[in-house]
Amino acid sequence: MVNEVANLVRIVTSRAVAATPVLDLRSSSASKEQLFVSMVKLQPEASQLQLAKAVYGKATTTNLRALQKLQSRVRSKLLNHLYFLDHTDPRLVVSRRYELECLDLLHKVSVLYAERDFRLAERLLLKCLKLAETGEFTQYIVMAARMLRNLYAELRRPASHKKAGTVLTRAQQRLGWEDEAEQLYAATQLASNGSVAGRRALLAALPGRIAQLELLHRRAGSFTTYNILYRTRIACEEMQGNFPAMIRIAAAADRHFQAGKLNARRFDLRFNHFTAIYAYLRSRQPVRGLQLAERYLRDFHPTSNNWFYFQEHHLLLALHARRYDLARQLIETVMANSGFLGQREAAKQRWDLYRSYVEFVQPPSRLPSARQRQLNQQMLVLPEYSRDKRGHNVAIMVLQLLYFLRERNLEPVMLRLERLRKYQQRHLNEGEMLRSRLFLRLLQVIVEKNFDADKAAERSKTLLQQLRDTPPPGGAFAEVEIIPYENLWEIVLDLLREGPPVPVE
Repeated sequence: MVNEVANLVRIVTSRAVAATPVLDLRSSSASKEQLFVSMVKLQPEASQLQLAKAVYGKATTTNLRALQKLQSRVRSKLLNHLYFLDHTDPRLVVSRRYELECLDLLHKVSVLYAERDFRLAERLLLKCLKLAETGEFTQYIVMAARMLRNLYAELRRPASHKKAGTVLTRAQQRLGWEDEAEQLYAATQLASNGSVAGRRALLAALPGRIAQLELLHRRAGSFTTYNILYRTRIACEEMQGNFPAMIRIAAAADRHFQAGKLNARRFDLRFNHFTAIYAYLRSRQPVRGLQLAERYLRDFHPTSNNWFYFQEHHLLLALHARRYDLARQLIETVMANSGFLGQREAAKQRWDLYRSYVEFVQPPSRLPSARQRQLNQQMLVLPEYSRDKRGHNVAIMVLQLLYFLRERNLEPVMLRLERLRKYQQRHLNEGEMLRSRLFLRLLQVIVEKNFDADKAAERSKTLLQQLRDTPPPGGAFAEVEIIPYENLWEIVLDLLREGPPVPVE
């Protein structure tokens, strides 16, 4: 052991870099690097001028050039800190901790092998191989076994060389099957995000792909092939709108996990949680879904993107269950999260749309006047139709309509109704869009009955029952119902009972 440490001392001291390659994040000294990191942490959206002023006192041309060099230096050191992150929190991806442990060992072995320290390299490789086998990381089994085989050839140990070669051959064969499964899954994911025609073709092809994945899983018997098969089955049921089947798949996976039949170092319980609450939302069981969401939330780390995505569906469950106060609390919690500003622009726009709906169903007196003015302006500038908001276009236009109905402003009400009629003709012709078409037909009834709430309610009974009897479409074709159409229709009638829209003088 002493000789081993002495050899490490020799390697590290002889090849140490001149400058410290990381930041001392716990230092109390106010270096330029520390000031820069503190500023960016407090104000992630800070401009170059603000940063230069905070670090150097003035935003001169010279200081701005110095800031660019400082940024480059800090970026390099922060990248080095990626080697020392804590991945033990169970609310993060469970496999990451074990996968990075394998990669860390492989990196160290590569350096030791190059430095001809074969004894320590062997010990670390054997440790890596065991970790990879326990975690069913086939690609790292291949890498560790190949390095061991080469090492034993170098050491002239034929028996060990043969044993490592056998492990390598088996792992390479299994990796080939896993690669084939991953390619099928990747093709499925790409097609699911494509055009409606492409998604229809995918839906027809999915039974055959699932059969291929079942065969690959029987051959490989690995967690990777199981996980791909499990996720593809969920995707297939979602696209068909078979949400009860999704609930059954998620429940079965949870039982297998609790019984120890799934690899605890690999199975992402959070994905299973999300699948369950999403399926309860889409199968119109929001109360049960909300119960599970409140229990499952503790398994999501609030700094992760998964937390924000989970909270989107948590919020939708609250809205569908008419828990509007809870919905408002969830909006406040999400927007107060320090990671919110780092979300993609499309995600932030969705949250703003959700917020507008939540605020609309709250009494107007609860809205600060500044936010009311902001909401008034937002209703005027929301786009009529946008491809990057696919799935939310109806929700956007309906929100505008509701707003102008509440304002009792006839001209913009008629304009939005006409836009909804045209959108229905152009974009909601498929059979899977029936719920959206029925709701938009309900909205046309209010014009037919001259905005008389009681007459519209009477005339709409048949359409409303059809809407209630129509299940939500599969995920491949759905317009998102932020508030269920049936509940929105009640809101429309309540607004009309307060008074019909009138021309503005």
